Amino acid sequence: MARVALVTGGIGGIGTAICMELQARGFKVVAGYYPPEQEQAEAWQKKHADEGHEFEIASGDVSSFEESQKMVQDIEARVGPVDVLINCAGITRDKTFRKMEPSHWKAVMTTNLDSLFNVTRQVVDGMTERGWGRIINISSVNGQRGQFGQTNYSAAKAGAHGFTMALAQEVARKGVTVNTISPGYIATEMTEAIAEEVKQQIISTIPMSRMGTPDEVAYLVGILSDDRAAYITGANYEVNGGLFMSF
Repeated sequence: MARVALVTGGIGGIGTAICMELQARGFKVVAGYYPPEQEQAEAWQKKHADEGHEFEIASGDVSSFEESQKMVQDIEARVGPVDVLINCAGITRDKTFRKMEPSHWKAVMTTNLDSLFNVTRQVVDGMTERGWGRIINISSVNGQRGQFGQTNYSAAKAGAHGFTMALAQEVARKGVTVNTISPGYIATEMTEAIAEEVKQQIISTIPMSRMGTPDEVAYLVGILSDDRAAYITGANYEVNGGLFMSF
């Protein structure tokens, strides 16, 4: 029986590529989406079905523990227990710190960081009981190096890896791995909307002189979801074209 993978933020640019990668590797894939985007999610599902890719979709506000609980219960009832969790949902509310309102801070922290607790808490017991699981948190290069106008986003994304390292230690003996992927600038609809002049300025700072592709992030997700990745845990993997290098 195919293992079940849940990708929060699954209908976004990177999320879609992750769904495609995991399906190609034999997983039964569920794309999570924000409830107000139901129409968009259903259109996404139909488009991929027409292309021969059958994905389940699941509604849930990952900034809410109760909504996350309902979402996972729905997935378990319809599809089965979640074996692979990709925490990919995220938003930005960029402002310089002196102009940042509490609402900007809270929205980013609840969606980008609280969500890791809210969703992972629903699936981790099942993974440990079954003796197998993969949890992959999508962070950001800006969680490593900081970014002007993103104190909220940078703090949340840095927190994602702290979460990874701590949880990895708790579940390591139970066959569950927990890792982080930190993408740099990836070519999605969001980045394509950036003014060309600004985009070129960004690209000029990247040693590879280009943005990454969602597929390049998804490929690494696929590797970390594999049975053969069983000895990799608590790690952070950078996919940023050399924009930020560390060890």
